[in-house]
Amino acid sequence: MLKKIAAGVAGLLTLGAAMTAQAEDKPTWTGPFGGTFNASFAFTTDYSYRGISQTQRGVAGQVGFGYETPALSANVPLTAYLSAWGSNVNFPNSGAALEIDTIGGIRYKALGDKLVLDASFMRYNYPGADYNLRFDFSEWGFLATYDFDVVAVTAGLHYSPDFFGASGAGWYKQLLATVPLNFIKLNDNFAFKAFGSIGSQYVEKNTVYGIPNNDYWDWQLGITMTAYTFDFSIAYTDTNIDVAGCAATYNCEARAIFTISKTF
Repeated sequence: MLKKIAAGVAGLLTLGAAMTAQAEDKPTWTGPFGGTFNASFAFTTDYSYRGISQTQRGVAGQVGFGYETPALSANVPLTAYLSAWGSNVNFPNSGAALEIDTIGGIRYKALGDKLVLDASFMRYNYPGADYNLRFDFSEWGFLATYDFDVVAVTAGLHYSPDFFGASGAGWYKQLLATVPLNFIKLNDNFAFKAFGSIGSQYVEKNTVYGIPNNDYWDWQLGITMTAYTFDFSIAYTDTNIDVAGCAATYNCEARAIFTISKTF
């Protein structure tokens, strides 16, 4: 991908779309068949996908909308969901200005909702992109989350048979931890949590994708303040790809990302 942005294209949150879109939702609107709708929007200083900027370290506006069915039964807490998520992107001279992802999956909750298992299929779409760049791709994902009260831990595995830019098989492994900071007390309208993640992206055809090796690491550390139902996050994001290995750009370098978001 990086090579195509820099050469062939003249030139990828957080929990990004892959994890964000599949993470636990906060549905509040009653939908048909007893299900629920949810929606979200965010404004961020950089759209970082697995540690790599998708906006040339520029700002992004993001929106999402989804529907989740009711549980199959009281004894089988299994639901299904469909959602869509979009963001602006900046891949110079590619024709792509937007990323629109469609996601479908099933979710199983157990042990008083402390354990959540999530299996999904995601299609990444870049309308307007030059077809020959082969930006569009599909990915299967599996997430397992357990809330220990003092910390919630999520492990994820994602697989694409042909990753971004026709770069062959792609595997992404990730680990996320979220810690509620209950000792910070202002009033009932404020809550704080810290989070950290680490991930490893493998790409079969790394020279096509534009990274120096078949795999790289990304990590993130941040804090979120929820104030009057809005989330304000700041996160430190980095990868182990240097400037030379990132198509002579700073899109893989360390940076602070500030995000304002809200889920309905």
